[in-house]
Amino acid sequence: MLGRTADSLYWMARYAERAENVARMLDVGLRMGLIPSSPETQVSAWHSTLEIAGVNEDYENRYGAVDQENVVRYMSVDWDNPSSIWSCLRASRENARALRGTITTEMWEAVNATWLDFRDIDGNVLLGTGSRQFFDLVKERANLFRGVTNSTMLQDDGYAFVRLGYALERAGNTARLLDSKYHVLLPSVEDVGGAVDYYQWGALLRSVSAFRAYHKIYSNVIEPARVAELLIMRPDMPRSLRSCLNETCSALDLLCMGRPYECRRLAGELHADIAYGRMSEILGRGLHEFLTEAVERCTALGTQLQRDFMMLA
Repeated sequence: MLGRTADSLYWMARYAERAENVARMLDVGLRMGLIPSSPETQVSAWHSTLEIAGVNEDYENRYGAVDQENVVRYMSVDWDNPSSIWSCLRASRENARALRGTITTEMWEAVNATWLDFRDIDGNVLLGTGSRQFFDLVKERANLFRGVTNSTMLQDDGYAFVRLGYALERAGNTARLLDSKYHVLLPSVEDVGGAVDYYQWGALLRSVSAFRAYHKIYSNVIEPARVAELLIMRPDMPRSLRSCLNETCSALDLLCMGRPYECRRLAGELHADIAYGRMSEILGRGLHEFLTEAVERCTALGTQLQRDFMMLA
């Protein structure tokens, strides 16, 4: 497979996943905004959304003070923000357009129809009463595209690059989301493991579609340490770090075929640290430090993947 084809498949999937992740982050921000809290807490929550996406500096240069309306606009429909939902959907569609002879007709129709529906979205309507419906539709279309891909694409090397795009993007987002929201809801080290408002943690779980899964596993009491365990260690939770790395290693095994690629070693090393680690040890040494390191290692893995297979980094 040509390196540029692999690159387009990989980034088509990453941008599609990123659009959904941004919608989930904004949705949880709006949910938390409905919970009575101080103005400082509200601002801190929206600051964390910008931190997850890594766009604090660009936002401040263009919008100044952080408030809900500007953050939602910036992260949803701002054409000049490469991390906005609008920009991610466009980038995913452009990568798919370069792959018309590689992807299935159903995949192209799904990603193209999504772009055509969203490209002329009215930001004023979005900021009015349509935010939640907009985010739900983004998530629905992302699930549609993922389902069409899984059910129609030949499961060869190209499919492996799509799986890698989804898995690495999701792993990084889960780590950033958990780190940022954990910091907002537990501002001091002494509070870790203490009683935190049920609805705030419920909103965090809903942002990764884990609310029902949490209650099924841990009963009705939401505890921060258990939320962290669910989103890091559980192999049966689709958006957990361990589940994403299971998918990453499986896809790389198909691509590497036993050859000693550095990206496979990096993936295996990170997977082993999580699969054979203990939650008590992670919390003991610092959850923030662990998650920051996990994000950095996922980024390094993505860069090495491009060096090994796409010769573009």
